[in-house]
Amino acid sequence: MPPPNDGPPDLDEILRKLQQKIAGLFGARPRPQGPGGGGMSMPPMGAAVGGGVAFIILLVIAVWLASGFYIVEEGRRGVVLRLGKFNEVTMPGPRWHVPYPIESVEVVNVSGVRTVEVGYRGNPKNKQPQEALMLTDDENIVDVQFAIQYTLKSPEDFLFNNRNPEDNVLQAAETSIREIVGKSKMDFVLNQGRSEVAARVKVLMQQILDRYKTGINVTTVNLQNVQAPEQVQASFEDVVRAGQDRERFKNEGQAYANDVVPKARGVAARLIEEAAGYKQSVINTAQGDASRFRQVLAEYEKAPQVTRERIYLDTMQQVLGSTTKVIVDQKGGQNLLYLPLNELMRMTGQGATTVEPRASAAESPPPAAPEQPTTRRDSLRSREREGGR
Repeated sequence: MPPPNDGPPDLDEILRKLQQKIAGLFGARPRPQGPGGGGMSMPPMGAAVGGGVAFIILLVIAVWLASGFYIVEEGRRGVVLRLGKFNEVTMPGPRWHVPYPIESVEVVNVSGVRTVEVGYRGNPKNKQPQEALMLTDDENIVDVQFAIQYTLKSPEDFLFNNRNPEDNVLQAAETSIREIVGKSKMDFVLNQGRSEVAARVKVLMQQILDRYKTGINVTTVNLQNVQAPEQVQASFEDVVRAGQDRERFKNEGQAYANDVVPKARGVAARLIEEAAGYKQSVINTAQGDASRFRQVLAEYEKAPQVTRERIYLDTMQQVLGSTTKVIVDQKGGQNLLYLPLNELMRMTGQGATTVEPRASAAESPPPAAPEQPTTRRDSLRSREREGGR
C-alpha cells in the first residue's frame, strides 16, 4: 500500500520527476531502484543529441506552419503573394497560407472610404493656391476647393499598380477639374453649374483611374468652395448681387405682366365682342329700316295721299307721345287751346267713374275770355305783317 499522504509533495521530488520526463524525451532510460542506483540512465551522447535535434526541428516546423494562419475581417480582402507574385484574393474569415518566405498575405480594407483634398488641407482656410487657382474658358481665374471620396474595387490592382495611391488620386482629380473648368464659363462654374461640374469631374476621374488600372472607385466629388480669387472678391460679389437684382426685377416684371396681360386681353376680347354686337345691331337696324322704307314706298306708290297722312300722324304720335302739354294754335281764330295731357292720362288711369266727368270737361273747350281791343288789334297787325311777307 502506498504511504499515507501526510503533507504536500516534496519540492525535490517534483523537480526530479520533471528532470526524468525531460531526459526521457531525449532517449534516457530510467535506472533500476536500489542502493547506489536510481534516476535515469543516459543513452550514448550521439543518440541523445540526435533525438534533441529532431524534436527541435519538429517544433520549429510546427511553429512555422502555424504562422500561416490569419483572419480576414469583414469589409477587407486578403491578397496572397507567392514568392512575391500575386496568387489569389481571400474573402473574410479564418484563412491559411504557406508561411513566409514562400507566401505572404496583405490584408486590404476595401469598404473604408478614403478622402483626398484638393485646393486645401484640413480646413478650407488652409488654401493651396497652386492647386486651387484655375483658368476658365473666358480667361478668368477661379478658386476651386473640393474633396474626393473613394473606395477600392480591386485590391490586387490597388497594391501592385500604385506606388502612392493618394498622390495618384490627387493628380487625377486636379487634371480632371482643370479640364472641366477650362471648358466652362466663369459664371457657370460659380453659380448654376456647380453640381454639373462635380458630376463631370467624377466621370473623368474614374476614366483616368481605370485607364491606369488603379483599382480605385470614386464615390463622391464635393465642391467645398468655388469663388473668385481673394484679390477681386469684392468686385465679384458686386457682380453677383447685380445678377441677383436683375433676376429679382425680372421676376417682378414677369409677375406684373402675368397680372396685367390677361386683364388687358380680357378687356380687349370684351370690346371686340361688344363692337361685333354693335356692328350686327346697326346692320340689322339698317336692314330693318330699309325693308320698312321699301314697304312704305310700295304703299305710297299705291295711295300717296293716304300714306302721307298716315306718315304724318305716326310722326306726330312719336313726337308728341312723350310730351305732357300740347298748345294748338287755330289758324282762323284767336283762341289757343291748352291740352294738359299729363292730367288727362293720370285721370284715365284712375278709373271710369272718375275719368268720365273730367274727360267731358276736358273735351269741352274752356270759355273764351273776352278779348280786349288792344289784344285784337295787335293780333291783326301781326297777321298783316305775315301776309305781306
